Amino acid sequence: MTKLYCARKVMPVASTPIEDGAVAVEDSRIVGVGERVALAAKFPEASLEEFGEAVILPGFINAHSHLELTAMRGYLEPEEGDFPAWLNKLTKARLEGMTPDDLYVSATCGAVEAARAGVTCVGDASDAASASMRALASVGLRGIVYQEAFGPDPHEALEKFELLRGKVLTLRGLESERVRVGISPHAPYSVSAPQLELIAEYAVAEDLPLMMHAAESEAEAQFMLSGSGPFAEGLRRRGIEWHAPGISSIQYLARHGVLRARPLLAHCVRVDEADLRTLKEYDARVAHCPKSNAKLGHGQASLAAFVEHEIKVGLGSDSVASNNTCDMLSEASFAALLSRARGDLGSNGRMMSAEEVLLTATLGGARALGLDHHTGALVEGLQADLCVISLRGPHQLPIYDVAATLVFASSGRDVILTLVAGREVYRDGRIQTVDEEHLQAHINEIAERIAGAGS
Repeated sequence: MTKLYCARKVMPVASTPIEDGAVAVEDSRIVGVGERVALAAKFPEASLEEFGEAVILPGFINAHSHLELTAMRGYLEPEEGDFPAWLNKLTKARLEGMTPDDLYVSATCGAVEAARAGVTCVGDASDAASASMRALASVGLRGIVYQEAFGPDPHEALEKFELLRGKVLTLRGLESERVRVGISPHAPYSVSAPQLELIAEYAVAEDLPLMMHAAESEAEAQFMLSGSGPFAEGLRRRGIEWHAPGISSIQYLARHGVLRARPLLAHCVRVDEADLRTLKEYDARVAHCPKSNAKLGHGQASLAAFVEHEIKVGLGSDSVASNNTCDMLSEASFAALLSRARGDLGSNGRMMSAEEVLLTATLGGARALGLDHHTGALVEGLQADLCVISLRGPHQLPIYDVAATLVFASSGRDVILTLVAGREVYRDGRIQTVDEEHLQAHINEIAERIAGAGS
């Protein structure tokens, strides 16, 4: 049965906006995008869903998240400004304060928050990938869940790699058409070079999506360039030798084969012109996380530079432990404003526009994840992943330019429908797939335990 979703405006992202438009959906796919009158004539038997003063968009793509950390929203703020201490407190709380069921509940709460904000697809990095994969399946979202790997001691590289490979084999059993497994060597300071090489070879041979945190912080730059700083000191305390390569994180990843896997690299705050050329050369992708970068004091990545160098780039919230929200409209607004505050100009000599950041939050994210043949735009033949955003709020009126209204005056709270593969996941204030009240009660219990374990 065909259904027409109609609204004042349809923004396909990949093509010109449509006034008084509609999207035709049949089963899991988009079968038509155009003017309401034309589609109604083409599909005369279709049922009609009228949203009036609203805009229909592709679902937002959160290119970098950590859903399992949703229970830590606000917990790590005393450590902000000391990134290694922040990471250590996070790791301790996750290992000592959260059971496997807690991780599933936390990830599911994160997926619910995403769906409520019009997010239909995530690139999720997880040390408990099975929990995140099950969470996405339960809520009904699409995504790639990257199983994280750690191990800075080169003598343990093979052992750690075999552990990762075993996890991936198990996770394959949880894959579906919507949810796929990937791998994530955590960062240059937490995974040894020999292990990076093994993981990169594995990713290329098995066609596994690979994601990694890279060029994120000053501490990481010190670690790579001079072998100093808190990450290097931490390895020395553990008796692990580290000889700084004296090159940037991006050049280091190229040297050890990681870029051959065309990875998704989260953050890329500290990159220079040579790094940007290298990213483009290898078709590496970037998850731009401006709010998390700012909140943790890591600095400002240049979205305009990624776009100018034709690097595939999407927006990421990172975890709510470092961002506090999973709202891609808020992320898009912050990305645009930060780019303008930096004085960045694109190849056209103008500031980053609302249309450009909306593309980054949708089709850009799909390209960064390698999923643009499935999702990211309202195009006939793609999966029916879309969201509907109300334009009726007093905070949005009057409306002269819909894209600007979405980016600079709207938020995820204005979303009224989220559709994934043709299935209504969120509608009019309620998630349709899971029991939110039960989840909320459970996550508050988890928070009490985490707070108790840390006191």
